[in-house]
Amino acid sequence: MPLVTTGELITRAAAARCAVAAFNVITLEHVEAVIAGAESVSSPVVLQVSENAVKFRYGRLLPLARAAVAAAERAAVPVALHLDHVQSDHLLRQAPGAGFSSVMYDAARLSYADNLAATKAAVDWAHAQGLWIEAELGRLGGKNGEPPLDAHAPGARTDPAEAHAFVTDSGVDALAVAIGSSHAMTTRTATLDHELLKRLSATLDVPLVLHGSSGVPDGELTAAVAGGIAKVNVGTALNIAMTGAIRDFLAAHPEAVDSRKYLSVGREAMVRAVADIIRVLRAS
Repeated sequence: MPLVTTGELITRAAAARCAVAAFNVITLEHVEAVIAGAESVSSPVVLQVSENAVKFRYGRLLPLARAAVAAAERAAVPVALHLDHVQSDHLLRQAPGAGFSSVMYDAARLSYADNLAATKAAVDWAHAQGLWIEAELGRLGGKNGEPPLDAHAPGARTDPAEAHAFVTDSGVDALAVAIGSSHAMTTRTATLDHELLKRLSATLDVPLVLHGSSGVPDGELTAAVAGGIAKVNVGTALNIAMTGAIRDFLAAHPEAVDSRKYLSVGREAMVRAVADIIRVLRAS
């Protein structure tokens, strides 16, 4: 079916107090696995390509983006394409022509004033192109000379009042909030601050996003969705599933040289991981 927009999926989810899973993809196998996993549970899904993934692909966005668009258009479920953690304005400006309906613009490394100015400029440009824009806010810098704290650094928490001012002044369409998760976690041991999430949900009138969800246990995820999270980002969990399956296959078949043999095993492991995560989110 035709690509849908991220904004359409997330806005609908937020209104229904449920969440859409958004999976970061690096290879064609990731793309195929995410779509197959979503199809197996009849769920819409978001494919995310990060700036780091673009760097991995020799800095070229279009090869992976065009593959994702082609796969999405043949999917049996609604699929949206999202450009994730973009710091480069040059990359931001490639998004509309590459099939993306949304971008997560990441200026959180800057001081609050510079973060706001850069994000607002990105929002103004992106909205003129019809793009939906997500931003991220951890702990703002500038207080007593402190630098900004990454949204997923230990102890980082998004302040509701600061978040409200940031959303109002920047015009972003969604906000990723720091409530206790961390990027690239390989163990599911994160504990979320649900009381803070409740305050953020009551204060903000845009959909809330949870980054670093691979390290969040099932019960914490379902509680986060019930508490107002409308978009759940997952990346590392797919890589754990893929790498583990390939490692086991090669250990059992040391003579194997045909990459299709082990890549297919890795892909199927990711299919199962995608379906499992979507089922967890539905449980809320």
